[in-house]
Amino acid sequence: MSGHSKWSTIKRKKGAADARRGKLFTKLIREIATAARLGGGDPASNPRLRLVLDKARGANMPKDNIERAIQKGLGGGDDASYDEVVYEGYGPGGVAILLHALTDNRNRTVGDIRHVLTKHGGNLGSSGCVAYLFETRGLLSFDPGAVDGDALLEAALEAGADDVVDGEDAIDVVTGAAAYETVKQRLGDAGFPPARAELTLSPSSTVKLEGEEAERMLSLADALEDLDDVQEVYANFDISDDEMARLA
Repeated sequence: MSGHSKWSTIKRKKGAADARRGKLFTKLIREIATAARLGGGDPASNPRLRLVLDKARGANMPKDNIERAIQKGLGGGDDASYDEVVYEGYGPGGVAILLHALTDNRNRTVGDIRHVLTKHGGNLGSSGCVAYLFETRGLLSFDPGAVDGDALLEAALEAGADDVVDGEDAIDVVTGAAAYETVKQRLGDAGFPPARAELTLSPSSTVKLEGEEAERMLSLADALEDLDDVQEVYANFDISDDEMARLA
């Protein structure tokens, strides 16, 4: 879980910075609108919308923004619709990279992704080349200062969680995909509502990076996250705490 947890930490910190400049909210609006367009505006009957609303609340997205995004998807905004596309490739050191995108122009998106990968020492691969290395997992994050860690651990295991990872900036409860909603509900009922909750992709194995390769991989991940059409970046790299401190 170390690589998964560390990558989640990096994404959390970047997500907070993106939210401050509006980039994260722009991506969430696109994702909320797409979910509402495909499955309706009621999260109770639209699991996809329910999941993205978890992400939006975790990013402290204002309720008005969420409601406008839902109405946009239902036809109350512009007519733009987006296709879901998955791209796969490799980064420095042979790191596996899986990208989820929402785009209204596939040629533009694949060109942008190929350019960023090549610039940072990676390359675009064929469909299926790395997807088998990732599995869907639930991730419920809690602020360490706001919960009793021992009590959360006990409650999480009783609720059916697979693992609890105590990190510097968050306590992460990891679940299987099928158990995600149940564990989230049971923890909420037990007095532990998560600060952030999402379904994510976790690598089954990781590639250890250090030195120049580690630096290039972090720059690549950052550049991919900055692309407007890319909603999520998943990768199976692992960088030691000492190396992360040096790079920071």
